[in-house]
Amino acid sequence: MQSTPPVGTQLREWRQRRRLSQLDLAGHAAVSTRHLSFLETGRSLPSREMVLRLADRLEVPLRERNHLLTAAGYAPLYREHALADPAMQAPRQAVELVLKAHEPYPALAVDRHWTMVAHNRMVPLLLADLAPEMLVPPLNVLRLSLHPQGLAPRIVNLGQWRAHLLHRLGQQIKTSDDTVLAALAQELRGYPAPGGDIEPVPIDGGVYIPLQLHSPLGVLSFISTVTVFGTPADITLSELALETFFPADAATMRALRELGDGATGAGAAPP
Repeated sequence: MQSTPPVGTQLREWRQRRRLSQLDLAGHAAVSTRHLSFLETGRSLPSREMVLRLADRLEVPLRERNHLLTAAGYAPLYREHALADPAMQAPRQAVELVLKAHEPYPALAVDRHWTMVAHNRMVPLLLADLAPEMLVPPLNVLRLSLHPQGLAPRIVNLGQWRAHLLHRLGQQIKTSDDTVLAALAQELRGYPAPGGDIEPVPIDGGVYIPLQLHSPLGVLSFISTVTVFGTPADITLSELALETFFPADAATMRALRELGDGATGAGAAPP
């Protein structure tokens, strides 16, 4: 069984991950560099308030803040509720409202590992012709996007979109040090890539990177936006992200309205 690193070691690792010197962090946290050095080397133990202050300045995710508190000998502060928990009624309703209001355009919610936890009724319509085994829950949206039996063959600009997703995932790994995400990135890089190129996001002079999909209604072009909760105090809520897709051209807008008008029902869980 792997032992938990001391709190000082964890603080040093988070500081280095954020590319801050001891002087930088000490200034941000209003402590002396000497005291910070003592904390990192284990010569001093931080108070609970100091752990939280440093974690805040280092933008440590809530889940990992609990790890810091535990390593320092304190009880975890942040709780983790399932989205279906009664305590999550208000944020759950907010998610459902945003997803529903976005119709007839697709929108979905994902957790920290990119598992889809909610969607509006447009998402299953766009995935209807995929292999059933690709749609078995839990559904990871990055795997679904880049898998050769998933959306990949339908993505017109697969090289560009693949590079974008891998870059985005890489940035998330850098800020979170999440081993599950690191394993996911390794898996995704093993999927076939156009020309074998999975390097930096291609720049073509545009102002955004679209998602372009072949469909029975023609090529659909989307702009995506990501929304997170601004003041989360729950781990699940802090790790929840809503991804909404807007039509990037008039043809896509018309096609989605036609698709939406021809469908009935709504979904609130992965297809």
